[in-house]
Amino acid sequence: MSLQMIRTKNDLPESTRKKMAELLNARVADALDLCSHAKHAHWNVRGARFLSLHELFDKVAEMALPQSDHIAERAGQLGSEVLGTMRMGAKATSLREYPHNLATGDDHLEAMAESLAAYGKNVREAIDTAEKADDADTADMFTEISREVDQMLWFVDSHRPPQEAAPANGTRAKTGKAPAKKAD
Repeated sequence: MSLQMIRTKNDLPESTRKKMAELLNARVADALDLCSHAKHAHWNVRGARFLSLHELFDKVAEMALPQSDHIAERAGQLGSEVLGTMRMGAKATSLREYPHNLATGDDHLEAMAESLAAYGKNVREAIDTAEKADDADTADMFTEISREVDQMLWFVDSHRPPQEAAPANGTRAKTGKAPAKKAD
């Protein structure tokens, strides 16, 4: 989809502003989609940890929505149209569809961790793209967003059940204990 650009006194070259407009609109779609993932989990989580997970997923949404606004406003500052409706975002998002019919809090935590990780990866790639285009302000904005996403992923990951570490050269068994020594 071709974005409409408006005249601006912003001194970034037009080619940079157009490239950033495409990047920013793609990340707006991801941020809005992440917010919808979080609200879906917030509304559908059940189980013994309902309240803590219900509140955690709401915090993810409360992080993602303002991020979408910051990203969209940066696109506007560069003279770009912002593609911000739900239907536009659904077409443009790079996040996988959030699964439905999840039964447990652990299932929602896993799905939310995957969504946050994918969004975080896209944001870090956006930092690199903006830096290569010599748009320090956009890179800086994405750097700030990246820190917030990594912190939120840490919060979500911290609620997930511990995973057993993979054995490293046979030095640890699945139980986490050192393997029994063989008799000579």
